[in-house]
Parts: sequence; C-alpha cells; structure tokens
Amino acid sequence: MKVLVVGGGGREHTLVWKLARSPRVDEVYAAPGNAGIASIGTCVPVAADDKQALLDFAREKEIDLTVVGPEAPLVAGIVELFRSKNRRIFGFDSRGALLEGSKIWAKQFMKRHGIPTGGFDIFDGYCAAESFVAEHEPPFVIKADGLAAGKGVMICSTLAEARAAVGAAMKDRAFGEAGSRIIVEEFLRGPEISVLALFDGKDYRLFVPSQDHKRAFDGDLGPNTGGMGAYAPVSLYTGEAAERIRTEIIEPTFEGMRAEGIAGAGVLYFGIMMTGDGPKVLEYNCRFGDPETQVILPLFGGDLFEAIWAATEGRLGTVRFENSAAAAACVVVASGGYPGPYTSGYEITGIDRAREKGCIVFHAGTTMDGGVLKTAGGRVLGVTGLGTTLQEALEAAYAGIDEIAFTDCFSRRDIGRKGLR
Repeated sequence: MKVLVVGGGGREHTLVWKLARSPRVDEVYAAPGNAGIASIGTCVPVAADDKQALLDFAREKEIDLTVVGPEAPLVAGIVELFRSKNRRIFGFDSRGALLEGSKIWAKQFMKRHGIPTGGFDIFDGYCAAESFVAEHEPPFVIKADGLAAGKGVMICSTLAEARAAVGAAMKDRAFGEAGSRIIVEEFLRGPEISVLALFDGKDYRLFVPSQDHKRAFDGDLGPNTGGMGAYAPVSLYTGEAAERIRTEIIEPTFEGMRAEGIAGAGVLYFGIMMTGDGPKVLEYNCRFGDPETQVILPLFGGDLFEAIWAATEGRLGTVRFENSAAAAACVVVASGGYPGPYTSGYEITGIDRAREKGCIVFHAGTTMDGGVLKTAGGRVLGVTGLGTTLQEALEAAYAGIDEIAFTDCFSRRDIGRKGLR
C-alpha cells in the first residue's frame, strides 16, 4: 500500500513513523514533509493547503490512502475533493472541520447538543466587544473565531490585557480574517486533559489521554503556543472522571455529529478542563493534536494503518485497538522568540546523541541545507522519552533534550511536573 501524509510538522513526522511500521505499508510520502520525515519516506514539494496539487499527486502515484495532518486543508474541503474523485482519504469533511475552524460554530454545536462548556458571548465588531469587557470583571478568555495556528486564544487577567486582546484581533487583525469575529468566554479553572478519539461515523476508539502545555514558559507563563510538550497517560482520567467525560462529552458529541450529517472518518480532539462542576469542553480539534500525537502514538499498540483504513470503511469496531500501560513524555525544542518572531537557519546538533539516550526525536521545523540539518520553524523538534512510569519517561526526554543544541534554542523544564504531583 502507498500512503500520503499531508503536512510537514512534528505531528506528521509521528504519523509517518507509525504508519511506516505497518506490514501493509510499502511506501510513505509526505507533502511537504521535513528533514526527519525524509529519513523514513519520500518528501514531496507540495504545500499542505494546495488540495488540487495533492489530488494530482495522489492520482499520479496511485496513492491508496491519504491521511491529513493539519486542520487548514480539512476546513478548505480537501476531503470532499478527494471523495469526488474516488480517492480514499482520512479526515472530516469541511462541516466536521468547523468544530475547529470556527470557535463560534463549535460553541453553538455544544449548546445545541447539551455538551458542558464555559459560558460565552459572540462579537462581530470591535466596539461591542470592547464595551463588554469594560463592563465585566476579568479574567477573560478571548478567542479568534477562525484558525490561528494555535495562537488565537488569549487568556486575559486584567482589563488592560482584555482590551489589548480585543484590539489585536479585531482592529490590528493580528490573526487575519480569523479575528474578524471573536468569542469572550468564561474563564474556567482546573487541570486540562486532551482526549483523542478515532471515529468512523458509527463507532469510536480512544487513544491514551494526555496533557498538553500551551504556555511558552515554565510555570504556565508567557503567551499561548501551539504546544510546548505533552505527557501520557493522565492520572485524572480514571474512574468517575473518565465515565463522566465519556457519557457527558464524548458520546453526545458523536451523537450530535451523526445527527447533523457530518461525514468522514477522522480524529476528534477533545480539550477538556476538569472544573469543580465537572468536565467541560474547552475546544475541539478536527485532527491529531500536536504535540499530543508524539506521546499517544508511541503508546498505541495497534496497527495505525489498519485502524485508519477500517475507519474509512466504517468498520472501526473490527480492528485491534490497544494502548500501552507505559508512559511517554514529549518536550519541544523551540526557536528563541517563538511564538512571536524568530530567526531560522541555525545548525542543529546532538540528535544522534539524544537517540542514543533512548529518545525518539520527531522533527517539526527542520530542513537540510547543503547536507547540514538546520532550523526552519518556531517549534523545531519534539523529543519523546518512554518509560514504565512518567518519571522515567521525563528523565529520558530531558536526557535527550540536554544533548540537542542550536543557536537561541529553548525548552520548558517543567513538562509533566503536574502529572508527577
């Protein structure tokens, strides 16, 4: 079988790594891929958002299965295009992708189907939004409605921060058209859990729960990022908590998707906060999380290709789906300045030494330049450690991190600390 993975980040490197392990997979391509992916499969110089060029490539190479990594192609309708030409593709259609592509649509979906989430107000104009925050007590969570590469969520502790956030989104257009509408949400308190589910339109299967670290710096300080690290499993997801998440959130969501005719087999990411009033949905993502994928797939004991193939045929319930009882931790190595402006093109050293420490090193923003591995993004690498316990996994990950270097690099040093507590 020939597989095409759309995208070129750490999530896609992990998908390629896992898919290539299937005995049914002969060739793996990635578009556009990265330097790490190139050591496993074939990178194709096609942008992840060029859906027509991706379709042309899939036809030319007679690709058997296309797996979409990032959210933007799903929102843009790549699934509908491929299906119209009878090409097998894994991912939700554009209506399903609205669960991530429009924060407003997602909140309204939750309200329609009685899924617990924080209170919210929707604004189409700057003046109304600015007046609202001025008349209410902080803290606020302010979200751009559309896609903003994981950076469109602003947690505002003061009125000044809230006004600045509203202005950045709606006046300065810091997130482009994504910020033309915003949501001002209730600020929820409690630990977060990421639950990823494979869904085939009828049945679902859950990967091991994980916990992401969104803020740039230790102690959950600094701006929101696409994710600075993750670990799995999460001890909070047991017993009554797991049952409430299943019955109050996961199953009502899939029932709502079926009721609204949302088509496609894909992965739905549930970002959940365990509040004093029980679990509540913070957000949906319509694809594998990043960096959660870098911990959940190393702990997945089944054949990912088989599971995805079965899901595209509506028979997910027939395949083996197992999660390891071990632990995994991923720490992101980022470029200085991320998630703001940063400089690329620096030589990266130490990856082989990190692997010798037992780590799996997933590339995110890397490129080969004249035979030299160099940085090419804000999040550059994800270093994953495994162990029988979370402590062992974290020690392995940080042993690898300590071997890797490039100019102006940084990592959080407290990934997984909450899990140890």
